[in-house]
Amino acid sequence: MTSPGKENLINIVKNRDEVVTKLSNLIKKVSDERIAKQGFFNIGVSGGSLVGFLKEGLPKIQADFSKWRVFFCDERVVPEDSPDSTFGRYKQHLIGATNLKENQFVTIKQGIPAAQAAEDYARQMPMYFPGENVPKFDMLLLRMGPDGHTCSLFPGHELLEEKSKWVSPITDSPKPPPARVTLTFPVINSALYCVFAACGTEKATMVKRILVNKEDLPATRVKPVGGNLVWILDEAAGEYVKAV
Repeated sequence: MTSPGKENLINIVKNRDEVVTKLSNLIKKVSDERIAKQGFFNIGVSGGSLVGFLKEGLPKIQADFSKWRVFFCDERVVPEDSPDSTFGRYKQHLIGATNLKENQFVTIKQGIPAAQAAEDYARQMPMYFPGENVPKFDMLLLRMGPDGHTCSLFPGHELLEEKSKWVSPITDSPKPPPARVTLTFPVINSALYCVFAACGTEKATMVKRILVNKEDLPATRVKPVGGNLVWILDEAAGEYVKAV
């Protein structure tokens, strides 16, 4: 897969509103390009603050949401009506606010253990990525945790070295709830775009550790092969880094 044009690696904007705007405009740009090229847009989303960014930003863009297929970079193995469910939050905040429909979200199977849920999620992938040895997402919207984790890939965890599975279970997450499923680095680093968006002074030190010090943290290992790695930061989160 070839990139349609490199984006800036590190973008520093004034405040949270500008982060939301820049992120949403990038999503629209890539969505338009991929739909024009292949007829659909495969995007993976994360939880946390990203839900709020998208809740505010996506209703303001003119994208062909009917061509979107929305996956989860990771998901907690909890019922959809649990406050811990990432899909539950998107269902609450995005369906209705945009033209996205519930059946466009590729969700984990309910009522089964994490290992089975991961296997089932992986089995769904070839329907959306036919003929690909590793799923190549058009865009993954990632989050950076306070410990430098991304998806449900935590510092020092054995899943950091997973090379064969597309989706892995984790039952000992250091953050509750402990049972989750997560995309692995072979899938993450096959994406056309990997995008981090972060705001606030509480993010600044970890951003520095990843982008300046380049410490071996999960988020530092996000290095899409032949794709684009994009960071969108407000001035507070980007205090110790320079726009590139």
